[in-house]
Amino acid sequence: MIRLTAVMLLLSTSAGAEALVATRTIPARSIIGPEDLLLRDVTIVGGISDPSEAIGQEARVALYAGRPIRAGDISAPAIVERNQLIQLIYQNGAVVISTEGRALERAGAGDWIRVMNLSSRTSVTAQVLETGAAQVNN
Repeated sequence: MIRLTAVMLLLSTSAGAEALVATRTIPARSIIGPEDLLLRDVTIVGGISDPSEAIGQEARVALYAGRPIRAGDISAPAIVERNQLIQLIYQNGAVVISTEGRALERAGAGDWIRVMNLSSRTSVTAQVLETGAAQVNN
């Protein structure tokens, strides 16, 4: 009985913590700057509290003024747009094959996307490199 009361007490109280909130409505696909953020004492699961984690990132969804920003709401800025022609690279040891591909998704460096090989018309999964090319792993 005491254990149940303690659990209910813990669940009913929420501890406040500092989290970043948007100072204005930030449209999706916008780059977040320092002027767009404010640190507030709010309770939010998965909220970001370190401004350096958000500044320079891209909003994946619209971020509304006064609402906390979660880690899933932002990502690295996209360097590849959907339908963009990109270099598609396959490397296995010393063998390197490079061809032209069409990105089937929008993505940032390090993201995995589907790319259509324009020579064979097949789709492959590749990782976007910092250069904007995509590498197929074996």
